[in-house]
Amino acid sequence: MSDHNYTAARRIMAARNSERPAADEYIENIFDDFFLISGDRLTGEDPAVIGGIASLSKIPVTVIGHRKGKTLEENIKYRFGMPNPEGYRKAMRLMKQAEKFRRPVITFVDTPGAYPGIEAEAGGQGEAIASCISLMGSLKVPVIAVFIGEGGSGGALALGVADKVIMLENSVFSILSPEGFASILWKDSSRWQEACELMKFTADDLKKLGVCDTVIPEPKGGAHEDRLSVFRNVRKELITFLSALAEENGQQLAEKRYRKLRNIGKNINTRRKAGIL
Repeated sequence: MSDHNYTAARRIMAARNSERPAADEYIENIFDDFFLISGDRLTGEDPAVIGGIASLSKIPVTVIGHRKGKTLEENIKYRFGMPNPEGYRKAMRLMKQAEKFRRPVITFVDTPGAYPGIEAEAGGQGEAIASCISLMGSLKVPVIAVFIGEGGSGGALALGVADKVIMLENSVFSILSPEGFASILWKDSSRWQEACELMKFTADDLKKLGVCDTVIPEPKGGAHEDRLSVFRNVRKELITFLSALAEENGQQLAEKRYRKLRNIGKNINTRRKAGIL
């Protein structure tokens, strides 16, 4: 049973809960015959992004997701889900391969943002994110993004441009953290809970704005309280969307994806001018 009385602040705390199912758990429980692919064929491997080939209801798909880690050692190894440039370049490698072999792309988004370190910036972090966004926008295969936890900044958007966006009830998607928002707007990060209400980053908010296509309810207490039911519901939605998207050709998919993104921008601007946002 989901809790519709959660504030936006409680939603993001739930999204950040370390007990929530991670991308590799969704992959293991939703797909069959997952084959891991590593490396970007340019500079190296980034374990903060997991990706490979699998099957969903006998349909070959490419699966990509962020990894935060469960233990302290994994957190450090995966940089708490913050990819380096090679992580996004690995994702692009997989997406191009998917397009070549006509496989749908499914992403699992769970990151506070791309890694902000000096090495990442020197390696072309901004370019890697921009190229990933551009590629996702033009892919001529079905693309579905599933937000399973925290979706922050360009680090999330780089895997979030899709024909259909699924969000778990306690997942979020925003341009930056509420702490960062409060620091910029009021020079006071302690006002982060107030910022949460202004940012409109919850699944319900984004459904109203047209960013999200469907919201999957979570058990009371969060997705980790009944993992199997969450996996089943996500799998069901993925199969439903894949079936619908399979009826359109590649050019139609890319054009509709572009129009969808443009319409989201228009909708947000219209609501802002009307004082709704």
